[in-house]
Amino acid sequence: MKFSLVAALLVVLALAYGSEARTLVKREVQAEVDGISQVLKEMSARISTVTQDMVEKMKALEMTNSAQTYMEDSRAKIQPLVERVQAEATKLQEQVKPFISNIEEQVQPLTDNFNAQVQPLTDMMEKFLQQVMEQSKALLPPQ
Repeated sequence: MKFSLVAALLVVLALAYGSEARTLVKREVQAEVDGISQVLKEMSARISTVTQDMVEKMKALEMTNSAQTYMEDSRAKIQPLVERVQAEATKLQEQVKPFISNIEEQVQPLTDNFNAQVQPLTDMMEKFLQQVMEQSKALLPPQ
């Protein structure tokens, strides 16, 4: 009888321990499930953020490529016009060159005459300014 009583007590203890163990396991499993869920939520949020950043960078790259294509197309359209303008400018320069040379030939005597008349005045002003500087220096106290 003692044996059956001890056996029954052991069975009750085993059942109680098993129930407690099962509750403990359930708590641990729930904690792990919660932890894994949190990690998955964080990974999902991070993936969403990275994906959004990638989409924005791709849009910016696409816009840059579009702008570059537009510039290249515009350059291709404008280049013939630029070449024609340069050719016309060269022709005009060649046509105007004799006229400019003629004006220079006519103006040169006038310029020489003006220089000849102004040179004495310039020399006189230079001498005057030199004298003013010398007199100013003489008025300064010695250092």
